[in-house]
Amino acid sequence: MFISQISVFAENRNGAMLEVAGALKDANINIRALSIADTADFGIIRLIVDKTEDALKALRAQDMTVSETKVIAVSVADKPGSFKEVLLALFEAEVAIEYAYAFAAPTGLGANVILRCKKQDKAAEQLKKRGLKLLTQEEITG
Repeated sequence: MFISQISVFAENRNGAMLEVAGALKDANINIRALSIADTADFGIIRLIVDKTEDALKALRAQDMTVSETKVIAVSVADKPGSFKEVLLALFEAEVAIEYAYAFAAPTGLGANVILRCKKQDKAAEQLKKRGLKLLTQEEITG
């Protein structure tokens, strides 16, 4: 029902993302999705990777501040209004979204949306009730 996301807290400076990508490359980790949120001084790099535990070890070995969070991954069709169905399901259940980001599925298969909600269990339950497909870690990471 939930998948693992890695958050890397990085100084907002030239080369910070390169260091993260380099550490993952050196550990033979494939990035499946990412999102970057920044402020003037620091950023949060959120990642879905193919080998979460190995990625955490590799990043920590480089003295990076990292954490693991459980998030929801939901598949949406490649047609207008698909994401609205996800939002409507959460709205009706009175579940607030903390953040979201998306990445493309293989051509013709729509997209995948990563959600972090205030009430994760309730959100997942409501999405399933609406017939929306929640993805597993294996479906995301191969």
